[in-house]
Amino acid sequence: MTTVEKQLLASPRNHRYILIVTFITVILFIWSMTVVSFKDMNAGGMKIALNIFKGITHPDLHLLFNVSKQGVPYLLVQTLAIAFLGTIVGAILSVPLAFLAASNIVPKPISWLTRFLLIIIRTIPALVYGLMFIRVSSGPMAGVLTIAITSIGMLAKLYVDAIEELDTRVLESMTSIGCTTFEKIRYGIFPQLLSIFLSVTIYRFDMNMREASILGLVGAGGIGAPLIFAMNGYKWNQVGSILIGLLVLILLIELISNKLRARLIKGV
Repeated sequence: MTTVEKQLLASPRNHRYILIVTFITVILFIWSMTVVSFKDMNAGGMKIALNIFKGITHPDLHLLFNVSKQGVPYLLVQTLAIAFLGTIVGAILSVPLAFLAASNIVPKPISWLTRFLLIIIRTIPALVYGLMFIRVSSGPMAGVLTIAITSIGMLAKLYVDAIEELDTRVLESMTSIGCTTFEKIRYGIFPQLLSIFLSVTIYRFDMNMREASILGLVGAGGIGAPLIFAMNGYKWNQVGSILIGLLVLILLIELISNKLRARLIKGV
């Protein structure tokens, strides 16, 4: 028996805690199943699913490779631009909010107030923001603003966690040798946070790419609107073309983002 196995067997067993958690989980699962209804499932829905599958296997190649503004490549690039610009704007705005929410940087009342603001931002769904901003600026700009706001809620929270885990001994030593506040931020804080901030931002961009695709449904630019129009018009071969392009783009972005994040994590 290995040392790890001995330590595992020697660890205390809290059977009461395990039983309580299991019981609560089972009760919640049963309660959740009561709101699920299968009576609305019919042959029409299965037919639509089959038509979508046929559309994916027989896509409209002209739409898929058309480089005009109505083609899939242009719409994918527009969606990518919305997600990228929204992520950058959200990341920039998240940095000062994160420092204001960090209890080890600012007084606790300010920290609590900023955290409450971030909770409110995270509570509102992206589609609601999209419907709000579409009244201000239609098209891709509304998508950028929506992505930026929704990014702030998540990024600022993760930035705060990183800030509160700072090695304060570095700052204390810099204070003892007479460094200014700017020098402490530049040489003491940013070197510890930069890799983590970048890694989190790349992860959020990966998520925003999917959200930008959905935001097109409310007219916030991108590929979502042509997708819903094609589905409403029962043009399943066009739906297949759009889904294939979207799938390829998301897979490429996820592959690249995972490699970048892995390198950043190794460098921490």
